Amino acid sequence: MVAAEGQRQELTAASPRVALRSLDTLWFQVAGTLCNLACSHCFISCSPTNRTHEHMSLEQVRTYLEEGVRLGVKEYYFTGGEPFLNPQMEEILEAALACGPATVLSNGLLLDVERCRRLKALSEASDYSLDLRISLDGYDAESNDPIRGEGTFERILKGAVNAEEAGLTPVMTVTEVLQENATQQGRQRFLALLEARGIARPRLKILPVFQLGAEAERSGAYAEWQRLASTDEGEDGPGAESWEHLQCSSCRMVTDQGVWVCPILINEPTGRMGERLTDTLDSFPLDHPACWTCHVHGVSCKT
Repeated sequence: MVAAEGQRQELTAASPRVALRSLDTLWFQVAGTLCNLACSHCFISCSPTNRTHEHMSLEQVRTYLEEGVRLGVKEYYFTGGEPFLNPQMEEILEAALACGPATVLSNGLLLDVERCRRLKALSEASDYSLDLRISLDGYDAESNDPIRGEGTFERILKGAVNAEEAGLTPVMTVTEVLQENATQQGRQRFLALLEARGIARPRLKILPVFQLGAEAERSGAYAEWQRLASTDEGEDGPGAESWEHLQCSSCRMVTDQGVWVCPILINEPTGRMGERLTDTLDSFPLDHPACWTCHVHGVSCKT
């Protein structure tokens, strides 16, 4: 234990730090780690039985929304787990849309016709936009379902079509869990699929996989060399690397257990920065291998 802690301190000391230039984006792990799927590449291993983080209540969310408004937050993101498993999710969205634009990251399985109509009504009642992001990992059942679960391909697309028909054109989020997904040919296959299902102006977002949680078990954890080094630090002189492209320079993540640095590291104890947003305004060491993925791939979880 002592040796491991010493190694951790050495890694932290050798890592660059990213300053919070402004708190623009506030994330909520609103469904905790509870999900109606157990995807084989989920970096926080969400599932129907994972209770590492629990659902957030409307009251908890309101407290952070109010603090976020005081700190100048410009937009709000809701993720899980599956956000629509939270029984207060629509009330939570109504509260968020009174403060700013909101985006929900969903697997689409609970986006039935009536829910999509209610979400559209919430959007129309607000001065701010509501976006839905729906996760899909293959362009047919044969490529998608081994990753996300049997029968999910058609159910996901049904949720996307319901959102489209309600007037909420979703952003389809695809990971690089299948190598072809990141290619131009792969993108075109997804766009053609969505157009064929009646989504006239499809939106597509491609993200790399993070070698954490279920994905680490599926394909292997990070290698030792996949870390950022202090020699890359951008604050010591002209021409050095800048970290402002990293989402942790402008966001924080809230769960039922406090505030984390970003949406990726909520299962990492060192990612927790405090209880309130005001506890988390300091810089953060980029000492986790996932920081390497964000930097190398230019990852932004934002829409």
